[in-house]
Amino acid sequence: MPTKTNTEMGTISIDENVIATLAGVSAMESYGIVGMASKNATDGLFELLKWDSLTKGIKVYLKENKLNIDLHVILQYGVKISVVAKNIIERVKFNVEKLTGQKIDSINIYVQGIRVQK
Repeated sequence: MPTKTNTEMGTISIDENVIATLAGVSAMESYGIVGMASKNATDGLFELLKWDSLTKGIKVYLKENKLNIDLHVILQYGVKISVVAKNIIERVKFNVEKLTGQKIDSINIYVQGIRVQK
C-alpha cells in the first residue's frame, strides 16, 4: 500500500518499492554491510542479492501513517554487529525521512549471515 500525503495542490503517493529502494541504497552506504539477503524458499538458505534486486531483502509496512522497515542483511566478518546495525538504522531513517517526508516508526535489522572476505 503506497504512502499518501495530501497537499493543497493534490495528493502525493509514494510506492513501497520506492521506499524499499531508498532504504536499500542507504543501507549499502554503511560500513560493514556486504549486501541484502533473500531467503530461498526451497532449502531455507539465504543468498546475497545483487544491486538490481536489492529490494527483495527489504519489507516496508505502513501502520497508522508511519513506516516500519525490515532489512535482511549480510555483514562482513570481523565487524561489531551492534555498531553496524545502529549505523544502518540511523542512515536509513535519516535518508528515508528526508527524501519522502514520511515518519519512520521502526527499522528492524535481521542479520542473515556473515561473509568472510578473501
